[in-house]
Amino acid sequence: MKTILQDFSLSALVAGFIATLISYAGPLVIIFQAAHSAQLSAAELSSWVWAISIGSGVLGVVLSLRFKVPLVIAWSAPGSALLVALLPDIAFAEAVGAYIVANLVILLVGLSGAFDRIVGKLPPAISAAMLAGILFSFGTGLFTSLKSQPLLVLAMFVSYLVFKRIAPRYAVLAVLVCGVSIAVFSGEMNSSALVVGLATPVWTTPAFSWNAVLSISLPLVMVALTGQFVPGIAVLRNDGYQTPASPIIASNALTSLMLAPFGCHGLNLAAITAAICTGREAHDDPRKRYWAGVCGGVLYLLLGVFGATLVSLFTAFPAALIAALAGLALFGAIGGALAGAMSVPSDREAALITFLVTASGMSFLGLSAAFWGLIFGLFAHLLLHLRRPAPQVSRAGVQAD
Repeated sequence: MKTILQDFSLSALVAGFIATLISYAGPLVIIFQAAHSAQLSAAELSSWVWAISIGSGVLGVVLSLRFKVPLVIAWSAPGSALLVALLPDIAFAEAVGAYIVANLVILLVGLSGAFDRIVGKLPPAISAAMLAGILFSFGTGLFTSLKSQPLLVLAMFVSYLVFKRIAPRYAVLAVLVCGVSIAVFSGEMNSSALVVGLATPVWTTPAFSWNAVLSISLPLVMVALTGQFVPGIAVLRNDGYQTPASPIIASNALTSLMLAPFGCHGLNLAAITAAICTGREAHDDPRKRYWAGVCGGVLYLLLGVFGATLVSLFTAFPAALIAALAGLALFGAIGGALAGAMSVPSDREAALITFLVTASGMSFLGLSAAFWGLIFGLFAHLLLHLRRPAPQVSRAGVQAD
């Protein structure tokens, strides 16, 4: 215990807190959009925020101390984006059932140690294209919100570009500060909606349907494995941490499984914000950077307890601010997904099909665009890469007709 306390540093504390604040600055907005589209009550939304915050906090503290590695855990932002389009057409109880199925599959992957083998068999371009299609509407939502609040949205857009140039790591945080400041000083903030209160977990009894499982569970598993855990593990490896992937994946899935009835759709390794905690900014000594994961986890726990306050805070802001913040926060993810989708020349057609189908928002046979984008893309990939039979050659060495 004494050694652990001696490893503490102010730089790790600051890195952990910044990583957590950035996680709330962008991805949490998508949760609010999903809850609004599903017409969830304030109590259900507060429970959702509580579940993902408490889960992220507990895992961040426990895993960072267990492995002495700065492990930053967060909820799936692409998974949240998927739910914005799906929840209005699927009962929330069925969505909770789909969360359970998805996390059971991820848990089995983690326990079996098959993560690397499974990810290796999935065409990366197809997975990236599906992710880009899921996130596409958030990027366009930034610009469609210009009509209602041009000054607010343009100011947030410019602040994003400026900070991307001078301090890229804090660009999303700068956008949040800019948007909130303008909303407050222009009188656009509804201060009467603000309340100070603790989050109260709300239990939702899960229901199961094939429609929800195929439309939600399958895309959630794909996004979690390829879009979250793969880059998350890559960040750790890039900074020299060789922590095994299986226990991390299994513990995330198990925690998500237990919290699913309270609204948790999925927890996973963070990638973008994790880089803040795994780099030199957290500590010069890589062996002492794990305190950044611990400090970030503690802040998650505090903010999760006051989930009702967080809900009221975001409710008080204009819708254009929320839309612009979500779009700008996902710029990096959209760009990375599009780059990955087009990076393999032989898979570009299949990836383009996946992207267009997913981004279209179409629904067929009661199944979502993300599901059909995956199916159409994999079908195109298999058909285009199907090996032609070798030409038959006669004994005389002449090709047979």
